[in-house]
Amino acid sequence: MTAPGPLEPRPGAPAHQAGHSNLDPHLDRYASRTAGMTASEIRALFAVASRPEVVSLAGGMPNLAALPLDSLSTQVAELVAEDGLVALQYGSAHGVPVLREQICEVMALEGISAHPDDIVVTVGSQMGLDMVTRLFCDPGDVVIAEGPSYVGALGSFAAYQAQVVHVAMDDDGLVPATLDEAIIRVKSEGRRVKFLYTIPNFHNPAGVTLAVRRRAEILEICARHGVLVVEDNPYGLLGFDGQTYPALRSTDPDNVVYLGSFSKTFASGLRVGWVLAPHAVREKLVLAAESATLCPPTFNQLVVSRYLATHDWKGQIKKFRENYRERRDAILGALEQHLPPGCSWTRPDGGFYVWVTVPEGIDTKAMLPRAVTARVAYASGTGFYADGLGSRQMRLSYCYPTPERIREGVRRLAGVLESEMDLVRTFGSVHPRAVSGPQFPSPDTA
Repeated sequence: MTAPGPLEPRPGAPAHQAGHSNLDPHLDRYASRTAGMTASEIRALFAVASRPEVVSLAGGMPNLAALPLDSLSTQVAELVAEDGLVALQYGSAHGVPVLREQICEVMALEGISAHPDDIVVTVGSQMGLDMVTRLFCDPGDVVIAEGPSYVGALGSFAAYQAQVVHVAMDDDGLVPATLDEAIIRVKSEGRRVKFLYTIPNFHNPAGVTLAVRRRAEILEICARHGVLVVEDNPYGLLGFDGQTYPALRSTDPDNVVYLGSFSKTFASGLRVGWVLAPHAVREKLVLAAESATLCPPTFNQLVVSRYLATHDWKGQIKKFRENYRERRDAILGALEQHLPPGCSWTRPDGGFYVWVTVPEGIDTKAMLPRAVTARVAYASGTGFYADGLGSRQMRLSYCYPTPERIREGVRRLAGVLESEMDLVRTFGSVHPRAVSGPQFPSPDTA
């Protein structure tokens, strides 16, 4: 079986608005923006999917087994003993200065030259995305995003009543011509495009990477149309061949807001991320952070800072890359061996995810309960679109299970798919088209 060509086109469609339960006594009290808030579609099944007998290919949980826990425990104890009165106290909404300096060193690996003052530390990069959306988007404003796109981003956009217009990707990432056409079309309709949201490296969920030759063209298109770029890059240092791609921010510091995180390269439970913004935007981000959390946890920031200062963090990232490459190879081999004809998938060269397209007539959202019954879970494609598309797609995450579990999970998934295909051959399409909309992330879909 061969890898797919371009991902299928993403025509526009009205955004889905979830309704409120009639049993809710507070129905008439909610703000109108809550109409767009829906839970992750797999969350209701997560209690079952998280059982040990179920192979979960759904969640993007990092595999932390390679971390030097003994050394880290010593460092944490020393932090409390030596600097506990600072680490356990309130801090600045801007973030701990020493950590902001170290973040500049991390970003330098991607060609970014930045000043620590322009970095705002956040409670995970999700908080940064929420703040950027809050600062720039009024109800009805348009955000351009790849189709598919990160479920947590779609949830933030929906929360602020922004409209999402998806643009197509292929195996080389976002297609510049489709971006240009989308911006022109939206403007001709009298709507305002506030920013392009993009995950250029090892995309979540599609697993593709934006070709280097396209990066300057995309920046030129956005600059020409007066559109800000929001670059979300949690996986950028996790390329399996060791290659680090140049960040969009490294080329255009004046028009790119960069979101970074230690969740994928150190420890997701510490929830330490950051935003690097043009200087004029930085102060508003600090004010937004103060109103949201007052300040990010000082203790967590200092744990990350000590780790960066005392450990071979670049060597640790290399170990992560090797672990995830082994798992990537396991899932690609299993897909090749087990999935029935008519299926196709992307072939990531970094990150956590493979994007699978199933044959016509199969609805991955409707199939999910049957898959969980067969003791395998995945994230169905509709959750990664704001317009109801993705019913023939699924995201498979290979970052957490062992290679053996991955292979077994794919074997089980193939059996479910074959049963669904038998039904389609006998009765035609067996499920109504699933319509979904923006969702809010949880640990099982992040």
